[in-house]
Amino acid sequence: MPEKFLQIKLWLCPTASNPTSFCQFLTLTALTFTATDLPTLKKAKKSEDKMMIDPFEVRMRFTTQLQHLSAAVTSSQKAAHYALKYRDLDEDLHSCILEQLERNNMNNRANIMYFIEHLCEMALKENYLPYVRMMQRDILRVVDSVVPPDGTGAANVKHVRHVLKGLQVKEVLSAETVADIDAALKDRDSHPSHLDLEQDEGTQGGSRSKSEKPQLRLDKKQIEQRIEEDRERNKRQRESMWAMTGNDRDEYNQMWEELSPTGEDDFIRSREEALERAECVRKHEEFYKNQYGIME
Repeated sequence: MPEKFLQIKLWLCPTASNPTSFCQFLTLTALTFTATDLPTLKKAKKSEDKMMIDPFEVRMRFTTQLQHLSAAVTSSQKAAHYALKYRDLDEDLHSCILEQLERNNMNNRANIMYFIEHLCEMALKENYLPYVRMMQRDILRVVDSVVPPDGTGAANVKHVRHVLKGLQVKEVLSAETVADIDAALKDRDSHPSHLDLEQDEGTQGGSRSKSEKPQLRLDKKQIEQRIEEDRERNKRQRESMWAMTGNDRDEYNQMWEELSPTGEDDFIRSREEALERAECVRKHEEFYKNQYGIME
C-alpha cells in the first residue's frame, strides 16, 4: 500500500492495523452512503436545475423555435416538447405564441397554427391541461391573427379549418365553437385586399385612396417557401387519408360518410347506364348471328 494512503488510514483510524480490512471498511461506507442518499441527491439536483432556469432565456429560445418553424412534423414536435419541458412557465410561453402570431409573416403564422395542434395533442397525452385551457380561451385571437379580418391571410383559411377540425377530433374544441369560427371564416376566404395588384388606369383619381388598408406583399422567396410547405402538408394529408385502423367497420363508416345522398341525378345516371348495357348486348348478339349465320 502506498505511503500516503497509509498515512490517511492511520489518521482516520489509528487503531486499524490491517490495510485490507480498512479498504473494505471505506468501500462499504461509500456504498452505504450512495445507496441511502441517492434519491435525495437526485431530488436536490432537480430542484437546483429548476432554480437555475432563466425565464428570459427560456422565452428567447422558445421564440427562436417559433420563428424557425417549418412544415415538417419534427419541427413542431420539437417546439412542443420544449414547451412541455418548461411547463412551469406555461403562461409566459403561451404569450410567446400569441406574440409571434401577431408579428410574423403569413407563412410562419400557418406553421404556428399547425404547431398549436401538436402542442395540444402532446399536452393531452401527458395529461397537462393548462396549455389546452389557455388555447381554448384564446382560440379566437389565434384565428384572427392567422386570418386577419382585412383579408391579408386568405391563403391561410384552408389551413386554419384543417387545424380546427383536428382540434375538434381531439376534443380540444367543441363542435359549436368550430362551426362558429368556420362561419366567420367564410367572409375571409377571398378578399380583394389580400392581392398586391396595381390599380387600373381607368380608376378615378389615378391613385389609391389613403383610407385603403395596406396590402400584403410577398417576395419571391416567401412565395417559393410557401409552395414547398404546402406541398409537404398535402403529401402528409394524402398519406393519412389512406391510413386505416384495420377495423372493417371503421372503413365502412368512412365510406358511408364520404358518399353523398342519393338524388334524382343518380337515378337518371343508372337508367342511362342500363340502356347502354342493353344496347351493347344487342350489338354483340347481332354480330355473332351474322358471323355464324344463326337464324332466329
